[in-house]
Amino acid sequence: MGDFPLLLAPMEDVSDPPFRAVCKANGADLMYTEFISSEGLIRSAVKSLKKLDIFEYERPIGIQIFGSEIDSMVEAAIIATQAKPELIDINYGCPVKAVACKGAGAGILQDIPKMVRMTEAIVKATHLPVTVKTRLGWDDKTKNVVDAAERLQDIGIEALTIHGRTRVQMYKGEADWTLIGEIKSNPRMRIPVFGNGDVDTPEKAMQNKLLYGVDGIMIGRASIGYPWIFREMKHYFATGEMMDPPTHQERVDTCRTHLMESLKWKGDVLGILEMRRHYHAYFKGYPNFKPFRERLVTTMNPNEVISILDEIAFVFSGALFEPVEA
Repeated sequence: MGDFPLLLAPMEDVSDPPFRAVCKANGADLMYTEFISSEGLIRSAVKSLKKLDIFEYERPIGIQIFGSEIDSMVEAAIIATQAKPELIDINYGCPVKAVACKGAGAGILQDIPKMVRMTEAIVKATHLPVTVKTRLGWDDKTKNVVDAAERLQDIGIEALTIHGRTRVQMYKGEADWTLIGEIKSNPRMRIPVFGNGDVDTPEKAMQNKLLYGVDGIMIGRASIGYPWIFREMKHYFATGEMMDPPTHQERVDTCRTHLMESLKWKGDVLGILEMRRHYHAYFKGYPNFKPFRERLVTTMNPNEVISILDEIAFVFSGALFEPVEA
């Protein structure tokens, strides 16, 4: 994966195989599935089982699971292991109410002893490496991730990713990387520590690498509609210079690839419907794009979508049609 890997964050309704395909093509080193409900897996829910789909071109890849019951999480880890990923990742970071307020995701940050017991049980249940993604704590008064990191390492996890916000913050305010740096500089910590949160430019990636000494960076929202973020960061690390942004044709070609992978994996109906959330992001900042977007999100004909994308490439190919800030 290189000396300083760039990870694609697991994102619900985003980081599915079609999206992972375009991120891998643009330099993502390690990717994860969308988070998968342990209860869904052990009940063989169709949606949960579908998220286990992984493909050779994606490797290395991790399957991420979440849940509040230790027995269910252990069973889910065993099921996920059978899908043959490179690792199993445990989600202790999701802040959404439906997850966290049931004691799963970031909810378990209110019960660190249970977090440790659950993690230890999962480590023992699989031969694969187990990693953890979490947050600083539940709120500003309980930023307990420094203590949790040592305890998780001691029971056998092989890497830790930390998002620089508390659960209460959700995705608001600025991510605080100081505790991430404190964990990385802790002489007791031997495992890789990855940072996550607000890294949306190559300059920020380099700054956080230098300031906090992390072993790699996980990219989430900045990659939505912009999978080129990975190649741009790698180019900046190697040369100290910014790459030119993707051309209009590259944007259209990548969006088309994403669409074709979506149709192949989900079928024509779901492939069309679930692709709709991505069009705005791919062409963010394009002037007068609304009419194109309205057509893209109303047609159910794959050929028509491709035709509209070709039209976008043609209309915005001139120098007068550079993207503007949205």
